[in-house]
Amino acid sequence: MGWWQVNADTLAGSRFVVSPLAEAIASLKVLERGSPAHPGERAWLDAHQPAYRARQAADPVTEKLIRAALGPTWNADFLTPTPDPDSGAPAGETFEQEVARVRETPPHAARADLLVSLGSKGPLPALLRRDDLPQRTADTLEWVWRETVLPYWPRRRRIIEADVVARTAQLSRGGWAEALDDMRPGMRWLGGSRLQINSRDYPPRELAGARLMFVPVTPRTGWVSWEAAPDCPQDGPARTPGSPAGRAGPRYAVVYPCSGALADAEGAPVPEALGALLGHARATVLVLLDSPKSTSQLVALTGQGLGSVGRHLRVLRDARLIQRRRAGRSVLYYRTAAGDCLLQAQS
Repeated sequence: MGWWQVNADTLAGSRFVVSPLAEAIASLKVLERGSPAHPGERAWLDAHQPAYRARQAADPVTEKLIRAALGPTWNADFLTPTPDPDSGAPAGETFEQEVARVRETPPHAARADLLVSLGSKGPLPALLRRDDLPQRTADTLEWVWRETVLPYWPRRRRIIEADVVARTAQLSRGGWAEALDDMRPGMRWLGGSRLQINSRDYPPRELAGARLMFVPVTPRTGWVSWEAAPDCPQDGPARTPGSPAGRAGPRYAVVYPCSGALADAEGAPVPEALGALLGHARATVLVLLDSPKSTSQLVALTGQGLGSVGRHLRVLRDARLIQRRRAGRSVLYYRTAAGDCLLQAQS
């Protein structure tokens, strides 16, 4: 299995990062896969896959390039650059900053990455022996971002931020083991400062002195990436360009799907009678509280304003249908036994 040796200092300095490019790459994976993970993803796929398929069919080189870059077991590294939390932007890197790193990949490095993602010892297929592969990849990512992600980005970002709140609450409750064990398939905390990242037979990696980032995305997919510091050789199955000069230490990232309901809640099913009794908006909040959630999570999931959600929570709490408790810096709301009984009576 593949695992990383992560010491206490690296864990203490780790952080959650919102990456627009990671969201576009995850969406590209769904468009290529063509099979939705939940009904909300099916609606999105139905809306955008025909245009994506037509675009790819009109350009056989790019079509073959993207399929090769999303190889059977490993992404081509130039396709998935590791986020840079020290970019200087207050809100993190913009999509344009991130995709520029894809576009600036040296052509020979892109071709070498494709050999790894294809699992081939060479040579590359004749169609991919060219110098414009980074440009074509960046153009495709820009199209996916502009046409299929950007229209939904405000809501998706709220869902991502709500997931970060939930993970932080898990961390304060049960430590790293609880926060990481269900983050992505095959990943779990092994103890002894070891983090299993997948079940494949890759050599372990030592992360001492590295910056470790966790990057949530809304599609049901994920990957890992890293970029070495200057003069720091890669010893894993993939090669990535070095970090810019002057940046200390390598960067590692775990891209993971937002948990459970956060990823697929386009609207919780509300029993008609309950909606008539409480009002649809308030009933939606009650239905969503089958597991503890913060106010920011509820805002993301319902699309309602912060003030409206706060009023619904106050009324439901006064009626003793919900209760609240503090988890670290977050306040989480959850249904009481009375709230559960009210829901069960509608089923």
